[in-house]
Amino acid sequence: MTTFSDATFFLLVTLVKVVAILFVLLTAIAYITWLERKVIAHIQSRWGPYRVGPYGLLQPMADGIKFLFKEDIMPLEADRLIYLLAPFLAFTLAFLSFAVIPFGGSFQVGTHTVFLQITNLDVGLLFIFAVTSLGVYSIALAGWSSNSKYPLFGGLRSSAQMISYELSLGLAVIGVIMFSGTLNLRDIVMAQMGTWHWHGAWTPLPHWNIFAQPLGFLVYFTAAIAETNRVPFDLPEGETELVAGFHTEYSSLKFAMFFMSEYANMITVSCIATLLFFGGWGGPSFGITAPVVLALLSVFWFAFKVFLFLFFYIWMRGTLPRFRYDQLMAFGWKVLLPIGFLNILATGLFLTWWNS
Repeated sequence: MTTFSDATFFLLVTLVKVVAILFVLLTAIAYITWLERKVIAHIQSRWGPYRVGPYGLLQPMADGIKFLFKEDIMPLEADRLIYLLAPFLAFTLAFLSFAVIPFGGSFQVGTHTVFLQITNLDVGLLFIFAVTSLGVYSIALAGWSSNSKYPLFGGLRSSAQMISYELSLGLAVIGVIMFSGTLNLRDIVMAQMGTWHWHGAWTPLPHWNIFAQPLGFLVYFTAAIAETNRVPFDLPEGETELVAGFHTEYSSLKFAMFFMSEYANMITVSCIATLLFFGGWGGPSFGITAPVVLALLSVFWFAFKVFLFLFFYIWMRGTLPRFRYDQLMAFGWKVLLPIGFLNILATGLFLTWWNS
């Protein structure tokens, strides 16, 4: 039976993890915007932010202060309740999925094992898909409640796009689930530890699912980019067509919430890609044996892999053009969805052959 002291320890550790993750996430979101502006500026032979602080490092703080004190404007004919609710819904759902994402290994504190994860659900992957798929409601409600044609078009586009690519996103990870036999994210990562063996011989290749599921990864990451409304799939926010899409009529802190939600969703899909296909927090230990240092090293490897995905996001924005809307929908239904089914079929046949 759990004693009061054990319950208190568990509560304190969970509170510390929640505060730490929120602090790191909010800081990361702020500086991803700085990184995006700097990288795209260098791609286009510009300077990017450089006036506020050294190398423009204080620019995110200046932007945050501007959002806090900027005048908050609401359309006269907007549905007031839903108009105010939509950004809070987007913000909450974007951050809720981080409750089940494992961002490192574990270490001992006395007789207690502390996992670097807020909560370890047996259906963690299913929980993330359930939460992220609800994000379309905030966008659709924002577009409808603004009572303006451009936000409405953006909301409708986003609803169709996210529902279409959600199918391919779900199909892409089924191959990983078939290999690992679980929906628990921590167990999926543990199944990728070590290296691949071929006919009993050791190989230097890490036991990551990307080598067994390259097609699944390509389908997943393509659908994930579309799910987060990023270039070249940013049709719901098409500036040249819809001004800014579903958040055209939003300003001040409510616009900042939509902005933060988008970048939080980028981090979420990058975390899932790292956990499912690239071994999560697995990486070289350099002969270190101290448990706490190993736990911190696992966090570093996880953050490094997520950073690479985020950098790729930014790189694509600076290099790729936007699709037409008919091309976007046709690609989702006619290309990604059949490839997703084909990947499941191929995985099933391979596992049947391997087990026999």
